[in-house]
Amino acid sequence: MIQQNVQFLPGLKVSDSRALEIRGEILRKSLHFLIALVPALASFNLLFTMILLGLGTAFYAFAETMRLLGREVFLVSRLTALAARKRDQGRFVLGPVTLGMGALLALTFYPNPAAAVAIYALAFGDGFASLIGKLFGTVRIPFTGGKSVEGSLACFTAVFIASFLTTKSFGGSLVIAGVSTLIELLPLKDFDNIVIPSVIGYLAVILFL
Repeated sequence: MIQQNVQFLPGLKVSDSRALEIRGEILRKSLHFLIALVPALASFNLLFTMILLGLGTAFYAFAETMRLLGREVFLVSRLTALAARKRDQGRFVLGPVTLGMGALLALTFYPNPAAAVAIYALAFGDGFASLIGKLFGTVRIPFTGGKSVEGSLACFTAVFIASFLTTKSFGGSLVIAGVSTLIELLPLKDFDNIVIPSVIGYLAVILFL
């Protein structure tokens, strides 16, 4: 079977299967970026935000269980199926659960601005690393499960900007960005959603409080 090349982004031609993979990554990370709204919500009402996160995570887990049983939950099951990676096909897609848990851990154990920095590192660092790496990554880093230099640079840049805008600390933000990038390089799969905010939140407490 001959694959056709399609124009997916300006200047970027990819095969049909590659285009589908990239579309899934864009959808997955678009949903991932939504976790960046949590610090703003928490600044208005922390308890409400934590309850919302907990209920949202629990509802997703219920919907995903139903999907695996052949019973789709409106919209959630469809989005999950579209955004799932190849490794998740036929399995419980764990990413949204660990994402919600990571944000909850940051809100529970760290005060602001540490909690905000931790969640932004989760949202933007991990998000842009995966997205840029998938779209433009060519230089692979050994022993990282296929992660790229381009993705790591995107992670560092995104976390540094988010941290600096939150704390106005240039040196501290460099440290946060560097450690976030190192963690993101580890082959943790979906569990980086828990490790990143846990470690970065603790480090942010030391640096900024």
